[in-house]
Amino acid sequence: MLKTLRLILGDQLNSNHSWYKTVDDSVTYILMEIRTETDYATHHIQKVVGFFASMHSFAAELKAQGHNVIYIHLNDKNNQQSFEKNINTILAQNSFSQFEYQLPDEYRLDVLLKKYCSQLSIPFRVFDTEHFYTTREELGSFFEGKKTFLLESFYRALRKKHHVLMEGDKPFTGQWNYDGENRKKLPKNHKPTPPLVFDNDVTQIVSALKLTDVKTIGNIDATHFVWPINRKQSLALLEFFVTECLPLFGSYQDAMTPNEWSLYHARLSFSMNIKMISPQEVINRAITEWENRKEEIEYHQLEGFVRQIIGWREYMRGIYWLKMPEYETMNFFNNQEKLPTWFWTGKTKMNCLKDAIMQSLNYAYTHHIQRLMITGNFALLAGVHPDQVDEWYLGIYIDAIQWVEITNTRGMSQFADGGLVGTKPYVSSASYIDKMSHYCGSCFYDKSIKTGEKACPFNSLYWNFYDKNEDKLSKNPRIGMMYNVWRKMQPEAKVALLEQADYYLKNINDL
Repeated sequence: MLKTLRLILGDQLNSNHSWYKTVDDSVTYILMEIRTETDYATHHIQKVVGFFASMHSFAAELKAQGHNVIYIHLNDKNNQQSFEKNINTILAQNSFSQFEYQLPDEYRLDVLLKKYCSQLSIPFRVFDTEHFYTTREELGSFFEGKKTFLLESFYRALRKKHHVLMEGDKPFTGQWNYDGENRKKLPKNHKPTPPLVFDNDVTQIVSALKLTDVKTIGNIDATHFVWPINRKQSLALLEFFVTECLPLFGSYQDAMTPNEWSLYHARLSFSMNIKMISPQEVINRAITEWENRKEEIEYHQLEGFVRQIIGWREYMRGIYWLKMPEYETMNFFNNQEKLPTWFWTGKTKMNCLKDAIMQSLNYAYTHHIQRLMITGNFALLAGVHPDQVDEWYLGIYIDAIQWVEITNTRGMSQFADGGLVGTKPYVSSASYIDKMSHYCGSCFYDKSIKTGEKACPFNSLYWNFYDKNEDKLSKNPRIGMMYNVWRKMQPEAKVALLEQADYYLKNINDL
């Protein structure tokens, strides 16, 4: 009998995959917790635990269905802590005659498994993960011969291809994009719906990690782990989002306020990125809810959510596979500075950064505007090397897998790709942060002051950024207005701003 060993990676927990449709005694599945995966970045403890707990749950589900499963725990004495070594041992011990795996989402694992299989003495096969709307190559083919990769065109093409919110070949309502209606600040006394959280007991996994010297960051409550760790919980979170949060999601998706870590966000990215649920079922469920509650849910609330998934998520994955591995070395501004030490502790006097970083340490999560316009904005204004920014984002967020992290961080947030993903650098002074949040009112620094002892650092660093990078940015049509303002400033005002920025940059760990 032909015996097959199938590898399941920690982000391939798709119970609807065609692999599992039939129980075949000649097939064995292998999942493993290994040091090469815990150690390639310094991960948040909730991220490591979230992966391991979900893998445990998935393996148990497969076994309950009658599948043969080998599960290698981190501290198993025979664990050789690498995919290749563990697979070699299992292949030899069990006389397998074939090896199979699903396409990895990370470039490094794609290279590793291709190299490994090229040296195998038995046949191997590679399967699609059956998860995404697009193939790895689809974006590259779509933009072939083009110099720019405009998200909006790709988003519209995918809407048409998969008939999402369409009437024939026209968008439902006649308008493609409602981004302009999705930028409201939370009203002062508005209380968002309390988030759905889970009470997963992960003490065994946390104890196992303590027995090793795996280095992690962040905090965890091991008896009340709040993230979904199986498909059932992921579907419950989806239900909670569409029923409780979708009605206000679009309006407040860019809003920020202290001590509210979830707001109206879905927080489904972890579940989707490890494939416990699919983007198709998430979008279809949201559309069904809107169709049933059109009186309560305005169309722009739905479109903003759909665009994040079928638009942004698929687009970023396409860019990743088109531009790796050179993408991870891009540094358009040649930034060289180190990340401030308080990025790892949250001990800063700036309210917005303190809140975003403490939330990251406590929940392994912040929403996209906190990542883009608070932590990312500051890192870019401070001239931090993109490698350092990548390392922080990849480690600290539970949903950060390189294919989605690096394009958002190095591309959208840090403009290190020179405008491949974003049409302009996403930087701002205090005025934008105040417009979208409730941070500034009680901050140590004054949002309205540009220079002097209590001047908000974002203000002088903003103008310093434009001054320093004028040769690279002045011809960008989207920011020409800022250079007009800068050029019209009085010389002494410019000098004061640049001196203030220089002082802050030299004392960045004390801000």
